[in-house]
Amino acid sequence: GLPDDQIQKGKDMKSISEIVQDGNKFKVTVTTGSKVLSNEFTIGEECEMELLTGEKAKTVVNMEGNNKLVANLKGLKSVTELNGDTITHTMTMGDLTMKRVSK
Repeated sequence: GLPDDQIQKGKDMKSISEIVQDGNKFKVTVTTGSKVLSNEFTIGEECEMELLTGEKAKTVVNMEGNNKLVANLKGLKSVTELNGDTITHTMTMGDLTMKRVSK
């Protein structure tokens, strides 16, 4: 796993998430410190996503129900759930899970 100091650094880092929807098209922008990560996709169509590492991966984002965006990229399952003004982003790789809640 990650060293304790890296885990704490991740916990202390402030992040701003913005999701803009236009029909089946989405733009997701995550700003963490000075790093801005922006991805655009259409539900059910293959797209290329930039990961936090700067690496790019092809995936298809699907909608589950009315409020969950689900993608699988390079062995990582990403679920973004929208509930009112709260965004819950859960990433799972193997038996490791990270969950971030944003308001």
